[in-house]
Amino acid sequence: MDFISEKLSEYLSSNSEEEPEILRKLNLETHQKILQPRMLSGHIQGRFLSLISKLKSPSNILEIGTYTGYGTLCLAEGLKDDGKIYTIDKNEELISIQNKFFEESDYRNKIIQITGDAIECIKKLKINFDIVFIDADKENYIEYFNLVSNKLNSNGIIISDNVLWSGKVIENEDNHDLETNTLINFNKKLNQDQRFKTIILPIRDGISISRLI
Repeated sequence: MDFISEKLSEYLSSNSEEEPEILRKLNLETHQKILQPRMLSGHIQGRFLSLISKLKSPSNILEIGTYTGYGTLCLAEGLKDDGKIYTIDKNEELISIQNKFFEESDYRNKIIQITGDAIECIKKLKINFDIVFIDADKENYIEYFNLVSNKLNSNGIIISDNVLWSGKVIENEDNHDLETNTLINFNKKLNQDQRFKTIILPIRDGISISRLI
């Protein structure tokens, strides 16, 4: 869900950095061939991820939830020359489209794909990260945060997607499902965690940035 009108969305797109051609093609193919294309980051959020990565110039990035790899490629744009992005997804059926566009990109040798249960995969990683992007199953967001908050370098950043959840986070509590309740508690947890400074932005379906202080 976007929280602004279609016309304003078009205005943002026309007055922001142009979507790179490879990402435009990935966007189109995802909408043509993959279920739930709404999960893709898209132009404005993708440019936002790219900008944050370029400002941070990370050595290591962790992405939880690869989907078709749009966000992966956006985040990879800011990596140091020897930097790596570790991206986790449990859906093996998406690997072929990921690889198609990873191979076409300038970042193939910087992308490490991990297939499996994200919680178990994160536990096995023995490195720290400058940026973590959480964009997977919402019911596990708090567990993901608990795991990755201890794997951040100084001034590390956690970016979390879908934190406004189509506006459900402000609906009557009687109507809340597991995902919505988890996101409400997740947003509170990040804001109250004294180790982090957090801001939520109404980009697309809501995105938060938490900086380790």
